[in-house]
Amino acid sequence: MSARILVIEHEPDDPPAWFGVWLQDSGCDLHVCQPWAGDALPTDLSGHDGLLVMGGWMSAHHDEEVAWLSGVKELVRLAAGDGTPMLGICLGHQVAAVALGGEVRTNELGQQIGLTDVGWLPDAHVDPLMSAVATPRRGIHWNSDIVTRLPEGAVELARAARGEVQAARFGPAMWGVQWHPEIDEPLLRRWVEDEP
Repeated sequence: MSARILVIEHEPDDPPAWFGVWLQDSGCDLHVCQPWAGDALPTDLSGHDGLLVMGGWMSAHHDEEVAWLSGVKELVRLAAGDGTPMLGICLGHQVAAVALGGEVRTNELGQQIGLTDVGWLPDAHVDPLMSAVATPRRGIHWNSDIVTRLPEGAVELARAARGEVQAARFGPAMWGVQWHPEIDEPLLRRWVEDEP
């Protein structure tokens, strides 16, 4: 039986893209939830073996403006509590940090945008997930907010040259990355065209 992954998509311009392809190629079944399009957000993780939280235009603090954001934070806490594997990408990384007691703020150094070196830290090389990719590489960053304080017990796995948290392990099977590993060329072109 294939693993069923709940994918939370916050906007049409940040679908799972390559990450969805990789998951499906590895035999996973994706349940893509699009609350921006009216899908009801699940209230628990029953029937799911993993959680993938995508990026979006909003801040991790936009609970009043984005009706489903508080529910996503609750799903993150449930995943942390029962050990459901989870990955947060960009906003998903920030939402996980806030949901678990960390801090996210607008980057005082300005927006991170473009292809940026990933600054792997020593813990990444022994991490159960990141050790497989903790080699010299770059990632597409497209964000104004950053994690400024990790939740208690989290481990920083990568740091940008300017000092921003790029990746963290929030629990035994819970990770977040600030860059966009999912992005493909058509999606990147859309983002560039939409940038004011």
